[in-house]
Amino acid sequence: MGDPGEPPEGVPEGGSGSDDEYRSVVFDESFVRAARITELSASERLSGGAAHAIRHRLGAGPLGSLPRQALTLLLLLVLAFTAAVYFGVTSPQREAGSGAGTELTSELTVLTPAAGIVPAVDQSSPFGSLAATAGYADGSAGFGLPAAGTSTAHFSQAQVSAAVDTVRRYLEASELAPAVLVQGETTPVRALLAPAEQSQFDQSLTTPSDDQHHAATGWMVRFDPMRIALASDTVKVAGSVKVTEPDSGTLEISSDHTLIYAVRPAGVASNGPVSLYTVRRELRFDLSHTDVAANQVTLVDSVEQAGPSSCGAAQAEYLQPLPVGNAGPSTAAPGTVDPADHAVPAWQSCAVMAAPKS
Repeated sequence: MGDPGEPPEGVPEGGSGSDDEYRSVVFDESFVRAARITELSASERLSGGAAHAIRHRLGAGPLGSLPRQALTLLLLLVLAFTAAVYFGVTSPQREAGSGAGTELTSELTVLTPAAGIVPAVDQSSPFGSLAATAGYADGSAGFGLPAAGTSTAHFSQAQVSAAVDTVRRYLEASELAPAVLVQGETTPVRALLAPAEQSQFDQSLTTPSDDQHHAATGWMVRFDPMRIALASDTVKVAGSVKVTEPDSGTLEISSDHTLIYAVRPAGVASNGPVSLYTVRRELRFDLSHTDVAANQVTLVDSVEQAGPSSCGAAQAEYLQPLPVGNAGPSTAAPGTVDPADHAVPAWQSCAVMAAPKS
């Protein structure tokens, strides 16, 4: 009886009958699955009535030999990578732009004297009439900065301290520096702004406009050097600075100060008439981690009240103090508003200035 491994007809002549003889032509399962031509099954041939007993597989190149699980995993990886690239490009990244997507919005309320004329003050002691209880101090001493050691959930004490110091320098440059106030200098203010806002700042100087975004007086307190001079380099200040964290990437610093300037007409003798001009200035700064590291600020909001001024004076380029002796309105209200009069800024409001407390 023959060997069970041999063919029924016996071993072919010249053959050994060993499995090793056929090993080179035995195809493994992966080779069979990768074949481009496969034979139809018996049921397919009976039910389909196919004219050919074979079918062609769609070629997939090198991927055709990969197992199904590997192909599925590869597809998922491609989809994940595509999604990551898409959202990485389209989602806003404030940190990368340091203030990208923000611009200053400003508003000014002009304060006009309630009655009578703009009074003169003693030029040797222009601030002598201020009440001692009002809390005014000289210059930055009146800023009311937050206590040292302040921190937030995502900004360390060192970062908050650096941010507050940058805001302090911005306030000094934009509210106290004589070169900015009456000499037309702007570089000290611009240098402290984040790059994303510098273009808007430049436009506010080249083409100042009463559109709530391009008023030079929204960025800084400034007077026309041809009309106004300082009677004293001292500015009286009262107010405070506060720090909050609206989100993990933003440090919000807000300042609210009342500033009193001693001014006189430009070009007159040093003993010319002196008056006080008051500006209440409320600012909001947003600083990213990038802003803090670069010692720059993003100024978001600027709201001002300034007077005594005339309601009809344009204030986008310079603040316009009324000179000593000029009368305010005879009524307790600034008057009616004509919505058809486009010569008057729509955003610039006017109110009556309350008398100072003595």
